[in-house]
Amino acid sequence: MNEMFCFQCQQTAHNTGCEGKTGVCGKKSDTAGYQDELIGALIGLARAAKSGNKSDKTDKLMIDGLFTTVTNVNFNNVTIKKLKTEIENEKNRINSQKYDDYDMKNLWDDNVDIRSLKSLILFGIKGMAAYASHAFALGYKDDEVNDFFYTALYEIGEKGSVDTLLPLVLKTGEINLKCLELLDKANTESFGNPVPTEVPLTIEKGPFIVVSGHDLYDMKRLLEQTKDKGINIYTHSEMLPAHGYPELKKYSHLKGNFGTGWQNQQSEFHNIPAPILFTTNCLMPVRQSYCDRVFTTALVSYPDIVHIGEDKDFTPVINKAIECGGYDEDKEMTGMNGGHTVMTGFGHNAVLSQAEKIISLIKQGKISHIFLIGGCDGAAPSRSYYTDFAKMTPKDSLILTLACGKYRINDLDLGDIDGIPRILDMGQCNDSYSAIKVALALAEAFECGVNDLPLTLVLSWYEQKAVCILLTLLYLGIKNIILGPTVPAFISENVLNILVENYQITPAGTPQEDLDRILK
Repeated sequence: MNEMFCFQCQQTAHNTGCEGKTGVCGKKSDTAGYQDELIGALIGLARAAKSGNKSDKTDKLMIDGLFTTVTNVNFNNVTIKKLKTEIENEKNRINSQKYDDYDMKNLWDDNVDIRSLKSLILFGIKGMAAYASHAFALGYKDDEVNDFFYTALYEIGEKGSVDTLLPLVLKTGEINLKCLELLDKANTESFGNPVPTEVPLTIEKGPFIVVSGHDLYDMKRLLEQTKDKGINIYTHSEMLPAHGYPELKKYSHLKGNFGTGWQNQQSEFHNIPAPILFTTNCLMPVRQSYCDRVFTTALVSYPDIVHIGEDKDFTPVINKAIECGGYDEDKEMTGMNGGHTVMTGFGHNAVLSQAEKIISLIKQGKISHIFLIGGCDGAAPSRSYYTDFAKMTPKDSLILTLACGKYRINDLDLGDIDGIPRILDMGQCNDSYSAIKVALALAEAFECGVNDLPLTLVLSWYEQKAVCILLTLLYLGIKNIILGPTVPAFISENVLNILVENYQITPAGTPQEDLDRILK
């Protein structure tokens, strides 16, 4: 395994694919090879399950296997190979017949359009597996969602055609909508409906722990274990929305948010006097200046980094926090635009409680347009597009935002419209269901289709969870989406033409040009 091929994330080399010995994300070629073998084993498992007797254990391995290969989750060959062995054993357990694993080279070397469509399906179900995993951790599952993983992987392993694969692409979006709804139910029934909350960016003196990722259940368990121990807890990146959930807000030592977007972690964690716990992606290659303070849990894995097992005993993290001691005095941090606080907690329940007022303001002409500006963030300089776009939006427009892309704009002070903040943070990428539910509710109120609303989606993508959200939007028939900062490398010219022709997807241009076109 001397060379790799990977084009599943937005920052893939030259927007064509990472090759050679190391990917842009830091993933080594051998790791990429083992991840391909893992997907090949899952296709073998899907083949066995077609006539076999799968169980909850099989479903869990399927979800774990897919989630493990999402960008910036697992860099550890040992744990990848261990999981592959477990999958192979499960394949043999559920079916006595022999079913071969799939060689992923067959996919990467396939006809460019077939490869494109299969990649859309594969990367879509990888993202969906992440959402299913979080719901599963809270005791929620959906058989239709779980069964689709097998269906999709089985078809990826078959020859396929454009005519058979295109419907499966949209089916992926349909099933992901069910998965997002399931996760929303899991989160809100477990932790309550999020409420609008102002979150400080200043780190108080004394011991503290930074929690990154998306797993709210892991956050709750850590909060329970650190209660009354004199250790403050700070969110990082996609964990920020934790501050809006009542069952998490009740812990007084959940203090604020550390840093900005995930892509800045290597500089922001430099010599940090505290441990960092990664519950999911996005972990970047760990630098020497803080490697002794990084801990992983769940499916996150990195060589020579302490891993917290299934027992979720965070004692090593707690002890490290006490050892490090934190800052000697309060440390003032800011957002990307210099702001000192951010807001979160505008889930669908909070936004729809203001629906009558928003509808009235639209009818009065006080709200001219609603923009959804969000998605995955990344390091590319072109991502300043989203900040510039938000600043240029009319003062009588609302901005919904979600996922880690919100850090480009969430500390901006753009004022309010009759008491409604112009920027409404709807949560993690996991909370995309909130944005969909709000859009559908507004369409119902105005007795029109979503595409007839004064609503524009301006999406940034980085990894596979954003891919499956895009597929869900396509399934819902939502058109005129602005997608950036680049068109995914795995979308062939012919497939792009199909998306443009049927859904009017538009690659991001300049903020001013795109705004002029939207508002003309």
